[in-house]
Amino acid sequence: MDRYLDKRYWNGLIKMSISRLFILRVLYEKPLHGYGISKRISSLTCGCCAPTEGALYPVLHEFEEGGYVTCQAKTVNGRKRKVYTITSKGEEAYRVGLEAWQETALALLEAKKELAGSGE
Repeated sequence: MDRYLDKRYWNGLIKMSISRLFILRVLYEKPLHGYGISKRISSLTCGCCAPTEGALYPVLHEFEEGGYVTCQAKTVNGRKRKVYTITSKGEEAYRVGLEAWQETALALLEAKKELAGSGE
């Protein structure tokens, strides 16, 4: 099958990259542990972009290494959890990422209008 003609391919590609922005988005609201991050993203996106555990933790580790988030062991509901907090550098990355996605979304909406106008 031609992957470029498969909507699932495009959905996966988009969700993989936008999930990074949503991770920063939910941490901008408040510090959370991994499961809480995933649940909040799922809630914000109606289940569309919730990262799996296998996708979430490598990104959080990358963000931590880059100084975009910090991680601290805390007890949450009687369980030890790693709680992630966005840093000022992470907040700036969130702002820049949001602007980039906004520009992209506007360009895509314009392309959709052009496609609709061409009769396709």
